[in-house]
Amino acid sequence: MSAHPWMPVSPCGDGCVDHSGARVGGLRVALRVVAALVVLLSGVFVVLAVLVSRGRAREVLLRSWFRALLRAFGARLRVVGAPLFQATPGRGVLVVSNHVSWLDELAIDAVQPIRMVAKLDIRSWPVLGRLITAARTVYLDRERLSLLPGTVAELAAALRSGAAVGIHAEGTTWCGLASGRYRPALFQAALDAGVPVRPVVLRYVQEGRTTTGAAFIGSDTLVDSMRRVLRLRRLVVEVHVLDEVAPGRAADRRALANLVQQESERALYGNVLVPAQRVHAPLAPAPAPTPSEAA
Repeated sequence: MSAHPWMPVSPCGDGCVDHSGARVGGLRVALRVVAALVVLLSGVFVVLAVLVSRGRAREVLLRSWFRALLRAFGARLRVVGAPLFQATPGRGVLVVSNHVSWLDELAIDAVQPIRMVAKLDIRSWPVLGRLITAARTVYLDRERLSLLPGTVAELAAALRSGAAVGIHAEGTTWCGLASGRYRPALFQAALDAGVPVRPVVLRYVQEGRTTTGAAFIGSDTLVDSMRRVLRLRRLVVEVHVLDEVAPGRAADRRALANLVQQESERALYGNVLVPAQRVHAPLAPAPAPTPSEAA
């Protein structure tokens, strides 16, 4: 049950998860577990190094670590579109993406480390929670609407200072074959700061087809979802970096949220727009890999 009538809710459940995808054997799973543990534990040293580094060196270090963590879990990264979220260095941008998996944040930071807005309980995740917190994550308590104006003000201040800040506009996870309505509240931060919005589409592909195997939905625990991801063969995380939506293209936060969602749905479903919350809508075929695929 939702804590309040405006709590984001997804209809995606256990039945949405595809268990038929190709899997790796037990030995490969064991090797991935060891690799993931090594990279996670090395994160302690990464945090220390980040504290004493600045600018470009800090970004390269964090991006490399997040890419290594994705690879350790058996996932490859493929970036489509602009190589970074910020078109102009030093100018703030609100990065808006759909939300499918706990891998989302890793994939986004593997493109460009940014400040993310995440639900409060992520802070308590073992090891990973500490690292996500060290990346200056802004935590949102979705059950306490009274705190929302303060969060918007914090995001606007970060954007004015030139930071790239990321939000999952649906407010909760969906299976990847469906999308939820983009919630307008946090878009106000971009309007207040006068910065552009960068739509980003996350897509999980296995053997050329969109898969729900990496989704974090239904009765999943974090451990359950991690186990499933570790078994997947040839999982690719696509990060589609779309064109910026310039300040002034929308009159208010609702219009801005709708505009960004339309741009994102074009990337997901092609030129024909699909209404939000249409479950298991067909997606356009995954593009063929290119030599620029990032590993």
